[in-house]
Amino acid sequence: MASDSEKSPSRTRTILMRVWKWTKKIFLWLFIAQFIYIILLKWIDPPITMTQFVSWISGDGLKRDYVDRSDMSPNAGLAVISSEDQLFPDHSGFDWKSMKKALEYNKKKPGRIRGGSTISQQVAKNVFLWQGRSYLRKGLEMYFTFMIELVWGKKRILEMYLNVIEMGRGIYGIEAASRAYFGKPASALTKAEASMIAACLPNPKRYTVKPLSGYVAVRSRYIQRQMSNLQTDPDIRKVIGLGPP
Repeated sequence: MASDSEKSPSRTRTILMRVWKWTKKIFLWLFIAQFIYIILLKWIDPPITMTQFVSWISGDGLKRDYVDRSDMSPNAGLAVISSEDQLFPDHSGFDWKSMKKALEYNKKKPGRIRGGSTISQQVAKNVFLWQGRSYLRKGLEMYFTFMIELVWGKKRILEMYLNVIEMGRGIYGIEAASRAYFGKPASALTKAEASMIAACLPNPKRYTVKPLSGYVAVRSRYIQRQMSNLQTDPDIRKVIGLGPP
């Protein structure tokens, strides 16, 4: 008959095996669930994102109104591409050169953080993850970026970006921003108006459209020049919903 000291290691092994078995099951189901969620978001909008939820409970409020791509002025898409990611139609989710430059800049000037994220990466972060900087979050961001590029495609990624990104304190998406700042739907945005909204994106709580901050005023003029340069690009026109020039 086995003694208590002999039974103890056996019990421990049994418990560990059960824990490992259930851990694998949990991770498998989580993987399946997130994969299904990614597929569903190709056609439906997220009920709420973590960033929006934090904004709501922290007192910043939550103003948003998801709209279809057809209800957005092409100027909106052109403005954010000109401002945030001019290679958006051409890359596979990552702009490695910009990321490398950002890393080198941040090493030289650690007090001033420069981002090298593409529009696809920003969508992955804002739809599926949380704000902040960590290796875990960055790794998950790369995974979700790869997946949405694979499953959604560029037009849906840009549409999602224009619907979920923060464009002012408690203001999310181009429709809510357009109505808050200019009293009109996103479908009626001019180049100048779209460029002002795009100009606030690095820090929409600090760089305000209304009242117009000095940074947004200067930055929006630069964005308008870039919009003029890029508006004849056939790949960009296709992504933002315009025909050949």
